[in-house]
Amino acid sequence: MARFLVTGAAGFIGHHTVRQLTAAGHSVVAVDRRPGAGPALQQADFHQLDLLTCDLAPLLDGTEYIIHYAGQPGVRESWTQFDAYSRGNIEVTQRLLEGLRGRPAVRKFVLASTSSVYGSAPMPAREDGPTLPVSPYGATKLAAEQLCNLYGRTAGIPWLALRYFTVYGPGQRPDMAFTRWLTAARDGTPIQIYGAGDQVRDFTFVADAVAATIKAAMVPARSLAINVGGGSAVPIREAIRTIETITGKSLNLDHLPPAAGDMPVTRASTFRLEREVGFVPRTPLAEGLRRQWDWILRGGEPHDT
Repeated sequence: MARFLVTGAAGFIGHHTVRQLTAAGHSVVAVDRRPGAGPALQQADFHQLDLLTCDLAPLLDGTEYIIHYAGQPGVRESWTQFDAYSRGNIEVTQRLLEGLRGRPAVRKFVLASTSSVYGSAPMPAREDGPTLPVSPYGATKLAAEQLCNLYGRTAGIPWLALRYFTVYGPGQRPDMAFTRWLTAARDGTPIQIYGAGDQVRDFTFVADAVAATIKAAMVPARSLAINVGGGSAVPIREAIRTIETITGKSLNLDHLPPAAGDMPVTRASTFRLEREVGFVPRTPLAEGLRRQWDWILRGGEPHDT
């Protein structure tokens, strides 16, 4: 059994990761700026702290694996709140990496990155292809990856950057599309979509994302970016039709103008995930949405997953 530090542990993917790690018997130190709730975080050594100002030494002492989810999410707000994105995605990452300098116990630093680093690059996106972000959010995440590369070369810190593609499932944030749309289906309210709904997304079920993350932390691969994608990309309008089938509800669509920084297509090449990590996503979109719908019907509490 190993000792993990999970940052952003009260968040969507972080909460699921802590639950899986503790269930497997690992020792988990969990940290988040927000209060922790639910049985998963109660099983961990949880700390409500700001990673920009707290003393990192007690969190890092003896830690073998760091899974760094903490950050500032969201594409659209990054245009108007760049200071928060710079602090949350760049400065926190640099402070953690600096804190790991000279700690030989560290076996892997895993950065939660994003498909937004690809931006207008050709799809399916390959990790060794171009990165052309079209939003400040994507740019700050790419900067965090470059910091990992820098500290890997100069301080010998082993690292991986996992580029997640549209993770969904029970516990998803209330501002994210599937939670909003499934809630609207339950309540009979309209849903808002940007543009005509022809954007293509590579949807990744949260259990697949978590399994890939934990496995990636513990395999020999290092000094790489790796896509974590769902294995099949569909247009937004097709995902909406799937929601209507699962819920038995017809959704009333309110079309908004296309949003700045919204990528028209995300589609992951998963060759490196399969080769370096030995993982293949297994959850079809319809199955994952059905499980998220069941969660919505139970009340949609973040820790009730």
